[in-house]
Amino acid sequence: MAVMAQIRRGGVVALLAVALLAVAVPVVAQVTAPAPRVPPVTGPAPAPVAPGAGQAGNPPPLEVSVTGGVSAPLPLAIPAMPTNAVAQTPAGPTDVLGRKMAEVITADLKNSGLFSPLGPDRLRAVGVAEVTAPNFDYWGGAGTQALVQGFLRANDDGTLTVGCYLYDVAARSELTRQGFVVAPEDWRRAAHKCADTIYTRLTGEGGYFDSRVVYVSETGPKERRIKRLAIMDQDGANHRFLTNGQSIVLSPRFAPNQQSIVYVSYVGDRPSIYIYDIGSGRQRLVVSNANLTFGPRFSPDGRYILFSMAVGGNTDIYRVAAAGGQPERLTNSPGIDTGGSYAPDGRRIVFESDRSGGQQLYVMNADGSDQHRISFGGGRYATPVWSPRGDLIAFTRTSGNFRIGILSPSGAGEKLLTDDWQDEQPSWSPNGRVLMFFRSGQGRSGTADLWSVDLTGVNLRRLQTPLSGSDPAWGPLRP
Repeated sequence: MAVMAQIRRGGVVALLAVALLAVAVPVVAQVTAPAPRVPPVTGPAPAPVAPGAGQAGNPPPLEVSVTGGVSAPLPLAIPAMPTNAVAQTPAGPTDVLGRKMAEVITADLKNSGLFSPLGPDRLRAVGVAEVTAPNFDYWGGAGTQALVQGFLRANDDGTLTVGCYLYDVAARSELTRQGFVVAPEDWRRAAHKCADTIYTRLTGEGGYFDSRVVYVSETGPKERRIKRLAIMDQDGANHRFLTNGQSIVLSPRFAPNQQSIVYVSYVGDRPSIYIYDIGSGRQRLVVSNANLTFGPRFSPDGRYILFSMAVGGNTDIYRVAAAGGQPERLTNSPGIDTGGSYAPDGRRIVFESDRSGGQQLYVMNADGSDQHRISFGGGRYATPVWSPRGDLIAFTRTSGNFRIGILSPSGAGEKLLTDDWQDEQPSWSPNGRVLMFFRSGQGRSGTADLWSVDLTGVNLRRLQTPLSGSDPAWGPLRP
C-alpha cells in the first residue's frame, strides 16, 4: 500500500505527499527549553500567544499522520537561530552556529520526504525576543503552516544551551519545545535532536536523525579493492575511517550500546570475527578457526553474536557469547544457511537458506527450533534484516537484477522498493521507516554507493561519502 501524510485540522483533511524514507558517553544533555535571555529591545515586540489562542474557529494543532496515499509535503519555515550575545566557541561564533543548526534541521526534515522546509537562506532573520513570541501574522502571510524557531546561548562553563520550538502558525500555538546542553563541537547533534523532536511531534513516530552509520569504504578496481571500516552521522557528516585498509573488512554491525562494532576481517587471508571498540580503537578477536566465518550480528541484548560458519562443506548459523567461547550451532540442514538477523525482542531469527533448492527466507526461534519458510516469490532472497519495530523484514531479491524489498514476518505483503541493476544489503533506520543499502555499478570499475529509500519506495536518494561505499549498518538513536 502507498503511504500518505495528512494534515488534520478540525473536520478538514488535506492530503500531503509523503515519501517516508540509518558510542561513547552521552554528550547531549536534554533539558526543558527555557525562555531565552532577552537583551533590551526597542520598539514593540509581538506579545506571547497562549496555546489554543488564535484565529476564528480556534483550529486544533497541526498533525501529520502516516496512513496511505501520496500528495504534497508539509511546508514549514526554519529561520536561523539567534543568539543573545555573540560568543566565540571552539566550533565557531554562536551566531554562525545558529545559522548552521537551522540548515542541518532543514536538511534533516527535507530528506525525510514529509516536509517542504524553507531554510535560513530564504527567510528573514528573527531576534531572540521572537523565539517565544512568533509573529504569526507575518508567517501566516508567507504561507507557512508550521514554524521552527530556536536560540543558541553560550554558557559560562563552555557549553552551549540550545532551545528548539515548534509552532502551528494557523492555530497560533506552540506545539512542543525542547532544550539541549552540548559541548560546542556537538552542535550538530543538538540540531539533529531538534529535528527529531519536530519529526516526532508532527508524525507521532520516533525520530532517526541523531544516529550514525558504519559501512565499508571502498577504493580501487574490483579485483584489488581496498576496504576500510568507516563511520559517519546518518547525513554523512563527521566522517572518519576506523581501519587502515591493510586487511579486507566486511559486514560491520553496531552493538546495541553503540560502543562497539562487530565485523569480519581477513587478517592473514583468513576471515575471522572481531569486535572494534569505537572509543579506544582497540580490536578484539571473537571467532577464529580454519573454517569460513562471516555475517556477524549482535543479539538485541548484546549478549550473543549470530554468525555463519562453513564446516565440512555445509554452512550453518551459529551463535557465540560476545565475550567469546565455544560457538553453538542453531541450524543443521543440508545446504547453506546464512544471513541471520534477530527480531527486536530477541525471540526469533530470520535467515536465508537454499534447503528447498533455491535461496529463500526462513524464520526460527532463537534456540533454532521451529524453522519454517516465509518467502515464496520468484528469484532468490538474501540478506534479511528484521525491522526495529518488529513489523517487517527487509531483504535483497535477485531475479535478473538486485532489488530491495520488504515483507511481514509471516511472509505476507511482499513489496519491492527499488529497481536498479544491483541494490543489496538493506539496513533499517532506528524508527523502522527508512532503509539504507548500497548500489553497485556495472563494468570493471563497479563502484558502489550508499542509498536510502523509504517504505513507499518514492523517496530515494544517494548519500555522499568520500569514497565508494558498501554494506551499511544503521545504528540506533544515540543517547
